[in-house]
Amino acid sequence: MPLGTLLAFFAGILAGVEVVIHYGLRGPATVLDERSQLQLRQALIFRLRVLVPAIFLPTLGFGVAVAIRDAGAPGVGFRIVGLAALLIWMAIRVVGTVPINRATLTWQPDAPPADWQAQVEHAERFHMVGAWAAIIAFAAFLAGVIANAT
Repeated sequence: MPLGTLLAFFAGILAGVEVVIHYGLRGPATVLDERSQLQLRQALIFRLRVLVPAIFLPTLGFGVAVAIRDAGAPGVGFRIVGLAALLIWMAIRVVGTVPINRATLTWQPDAPPADWQAQVEHAERFHMVGAWAAIIAFAAFLAGVIANAT
């Protein structure tokens, strides 16, 4: 399987995970009581802190490899945009969501911090930007594959 196709595959999975987390789970989670909401968040963070890097790292690796290998091939602009979007995604995660996720894992569901909802809402703004960065990366890498195939 060509590297560009693998890149688009992993970028698509990353974008899909981001969309489901941000747009599929965020709203429904808020209808739960505080304790259940925090337990759900903690369970998701616990599992996703392994799953998301396992998807992101191959995406980044294939992205760099394809960008270097196909530097002169059609679609190079799309690949550069895709890599930039991945780097933005990574920065958003490191600055905006990893710290709150780490803190959330230490919260007691029966006695969360008084401002826990404000902290989560602040992180969600970062998460929305990260979700769109992943979507843009997928679209750009897919466009790069198409441009390179024609």
